Amino acid sequence: MPGGGRMLVMSELIRLDQDTTATDPQGPQKELSGRSPDDLRNIAATVASEAADHVRGERAFAVGSSGRLDVEDTKSSDVDPVTAIDRSSENLIRIRLHELTDRGAGPDPILGEEDGGALADSGVTWVVDPVDGTVNLVYGIPASAVSIAACVDGVPVAGAVADIFHGTVYSACAGGDVVTRVDGDERVIEGTVQTSLQQLSMALVGTGFSYVSSRRRAQADLLVDLLPEIRDIRRMGSAALDLCAVATGRLDAYYEHGLGPWDYAAGTLIAARSGAVVFMPSLVSGQDEGVGILAAAPGITDELAEKVLAVTLPLSKGHP
Repeated sequence: MPGGGRMLVMSELIRLDQDTTATDPQGPQKELSGRSPDDLRNIAATVASEAADHVRGERAFAVGSSGRLDVEDTKSSDVDPVTAIDRSSENLIRIRLHELTDRGAGPDPILGEEDGGALADSGVTWVVDPVDGTVNLVYGIPASAVSIAACVDGVPVAGAVADIFHGTVYSACAGGDVVTRVDGDERVIEGTVQTSLQQLSMALVGTGFSYVSSRRRAQADLLVDLLPEIRDIRRMGSAALDLCAVATGRLDAYYEHGLGPWDYAAGTLIAARSGAVVFMPSLVSGQDEGVGILAAAPGITDELAEKVLAVTLPLSKGHP
C-alpha cells in the first residue's frame, strides 16, 4: 500500500474478546493489591465522571454555549492542539486517583497524555486521557471524552470513558459487564454488538486520522482501498467514543493507526466485554510506531483485520 510501513505480524498484537477478558471480577489478584477489577472499574468511572463534569463546566465558563476555546499549545504538529482544560482535567484526575488508590504504601502510578509518566513493571498503572477529542472540544462539536484505564502488564483490566457533552459514562472490567452511568444511575449493556453481521459490505466503520501529514496521507490511501468494500465510513474525532460506539452497536467496527495508549486503553476493554473482537498493541507501544488497533463485530473481524492491520504506518523522520 502506498505510504505504508513494514508488514505487521498479527501475533504482535494482543487479542481481547469476552473469553480473553473473562477474569473472575470477585477474585482479588496479587497484581491488583487485593482489589478486584470491579473495584478499579468503580474508581475509573467515578473519576472519569468528575473530570467530564469539570471539562464541561470549564468550557461553558470560558466561551459560553457557543464559540471556540483558545488553544494554549500544540503537540505532534501545529494542528494538534492542547487547551488549558486538557491540563486542568489531567491535574484533577491525578489528584483524585492519588486519593482513591493510596492504601498507605503510596498511590498507583499514572501515565497521562499531558503530564507523562510510565507503565510500572508490576501492579496497576492508570492510563489517562484527560480530553480525547480536543479539536471537537475547541470547536464545540459534541464528541469528546475522558478516558481512564487501570492496566497491568500492558493490558487494561478496568476502565471508563465519560462522554463530556452527553454525560454518559461507559465502564467495564475483566470478567464484568459493560455498564453505563447516567446521572448516577447504572445499568448493564447487553447484546448490542452486532454478532449476526457476517458481511463486510454491510458494515458501518469508524476511523480517525493523524495530525501529522505524512501519516495522514498513508491513512487516506488505506481508506481509498477500504471504502468501496464497506457500507460507509464515519470519523467522529474521539477514539475512546468510537470504541464505545462499537460496544453499543452504533458502529460495526473501528480502526486507526498510531494512537497513544491513553486513546484506547479503556475503550478497547469496553468493546471487548461487549462482545466485539479487539486487536491492539501492548500499551507500552508509542505513537511513532504506527501500529493499528481494531475493534469489530466478530463476523467481520478477520476480513477487516486483513485489510487494515496488515501494515504499520510509522511517522517519518522529522514528522513532516
